Amino acid sequence: MILGHIGARKGSQGVPGKNFRMIQGKPLIDWSLDLLFAHPQIDAVVVSTDDEEIYNHSVAKGALDIGLRPAELATASAPKWGVWQHALDASQKAIGQEISAFLDLDCTNPLRVPEDVTGALSVFHKQSPDMVMSVCEARKNPYFNMVEVDETGALHVSKQLPGGVWARQAAPKVYDHVGCVYVVDPHYLRTAKTIYEGRVMPFEIPSIRGFDIDEPHDFRLVEFLLGELNEGRI
Repeated sequence: MILGHIGARKGSQGVPGKNFRMIQGKPLIDWSLDLLFAHPQIDAVVVSTDDEEIYNHSVAKGALDIGLRPAELATASAPKWGVWQHALDASQKAIGQEISAFLDLDCTNPLRVPEDVTGALSVFHKQSPDMVMSVCEARKNPYFNMVEVDETGALHVSKQLPGGVWARQAAPKVYDHVGCVYVVDPHYLRTAKTIYEGRVMPFEIPSIRGFDIDEPHDFRLVEFLLGELNEGRI
């Protein structure tokens, strides 16, 4: 029993109402919802939200009826981990059977493709980690071109190695954590306090699919990229 989950809080400081805002002809959340409903490995879908419009829309499309998210999990500071824990327990009660994998898609990352979900599930089943997290290669590298100031105000490379790193290709590979897809073992989700307590394995996706919508200009950029993706140009 694989549960597909989407978290869609009503409030948004960067882009008000973004999770239900229209993009490329449908609400932003539907880019994630439709993928989950169509994916052959997903057995049930749930949306955790404090927004009645999003909730009714999702249930009408076939999502589990678990009620609105508790108020303490609907604030800007509420941790994702607690939202996931609540959604897992509420969904298991609604389904009436044990859930073997909790798969989350960030509502603000609509550029994923079905193969991203399939690939993350494959890593989860083959390697049996506590969690699989999508990543993409970082555009900036702390061993090479990310800098910070010391106590004198002077700049230094954030992570220094003996002898220094003078070419990006020679720097250790680092990743951006992106909200394309997560797969979590339900036991780990219930017992861990934070994401990184256990064995968290990466699932790498192309950087073009790692964009999140956090600011108003992100909407314009992602809308353009969605058009390119639908036309098969990326």
